Amino acid sequence: RSRDYESSYNKNYNDGKKVAYFHNPDVGNYYYGARHPMKPHRLALTHSLVVAYGLWDKMEVYHPRKATTQDLMKFHSKDYVDFLRRVTPETMASANREIVKYSICGDCPGFSSVYEFCQYYTGGSLDAATRLNNQQCDIAVNWSGGLHHARKSEASGFCYINDIVLAIMELLKYHSRVLYIDIDIHHGDGVQDAFYLTDRVMTVSFHKYGNGFFPETGDLVEVGDGIGKYYSLNVPLRDGIDDTTYMEIFQPVIQSVIDKFIPTAIVFQSGADSLAGDYIGTFNLSIKGHGECLRFVKSFNIPLLVFGGGGYTIKNVARCWANETAVLLNEELENDMPQNQYYDIFGPSHQMYPTAPKKFENRNTRQYIERVRTIVLEQLRNLDCAPSVQMFEVPPDLLGDDIYENWPETEEPSVSDMDAFFEDR
Repeated sequence: RSRDYESSYNKNYNDGKKVAYFHNPDVGNYYYGARHPMKPHRLALTHSLVVAYGLWDKMEVYHPRKATTQDLMKFHSKDYVDFLRRVTPETMASANREIVKYSICGDCPGFSSVYEFCQYYTGGSLDAATRLNNQQCDIAVNWSGGLHHARKSEASGFCYINDIVLAIMELLKYHSRVLYIDIDIHHGDGVQDAFYLTDRVMTVSFHKYGNGFFPETGDLVEVGDGIGKYYSLNVPLRDGIDDTTYMEIFQPVIQSVIDKFIPTAIVFQSGADSLAGDYIGTFNLSIKGHGECLRFVKSFNIPLLVFGGGGYTIKNVARCWANETAVLLNEELENDMPQNQYYDIFGPSHQMYPTAPKKFENRNTRQYIERVRTIVLEQLRNLDCAPSVQMFEVPPDLLGDDIYENWPETEEPSVSDMDAFFEDR
């Protein structure tokens, strides 16, 4: 079932791109805890705006399946996945060694039904990747996905299962080169580390760096290793960056990356904690400015998989992702918000694009931005050309012919040529 994907995808594009939207209403009902900043309920708010603005009717809407244990073990270790299946708030006290080993504590609590939560958001990401692979859409979006910190055998930064890594692995069955772009305020460390030694995935992360900011990675010197050297790019930013400054570095870097790497698919992590006024973040991006990054990436007409990510002022997260759903559809939203299920939460302005106070001084001087941009573009020049991959028999899609039929839990996972790369990661 080998497929010459590079030569076929461009001719299927037209001005009206087909957008597939993956939403499970249950995924917003999970609860990390009273004092925890991560609130899955933000997904319900996002969806209410998507429906209220009529965007729902302009997309193909899918209720994704739950990812199976076998799906998760394509990247994550069996012992970690098994523990995640078993852990509950009641069993935490009697599993001290495993809790420490797998970091199911602190900012990654073992809350009620945490494993099911992971199955839901990961299932959406895998279904989206599969539909994109089969050219059944041009753009696929799963706002519940984008949990970029999770490691092979460890939770990290509110993330338990790295749905992005699993989705990219699925894309690699058909795509010779996948570009990953991350605009969360936190470095996309889990995704970078998973693909640090390969030239088939280029990771590009724009994030805050320095002064102990989590996860304390993402310096300019982190460029990949082995055949993956220079296929990891990092753009470390300082507090207070605004729309204009952000685009001054985002656009030239992404333009150069696409020109050099020539990706056949793009994965975009749209973390909303880079917005002004975020509960944790320290950037000054507006909702429209944040969306312009996605609009720019979309303009390249390359198959596109879009995920959510961070974001802790939940009414602004919902505004951001609803606006970006509109961006993907080439729609413009009225500033006055229509009535919706959570209308009162968006008060007092009830506006889609309220003016957010800029709480942080922009410490990204012109000299600093020029220096970072120059270094990153110089790193890109070290790439000889876009890597190619030998054609091989494509492994079966995760879900066979029907992408919404679950595998039985008892079925043993198959190991493809591509999966073997990750066995020891």
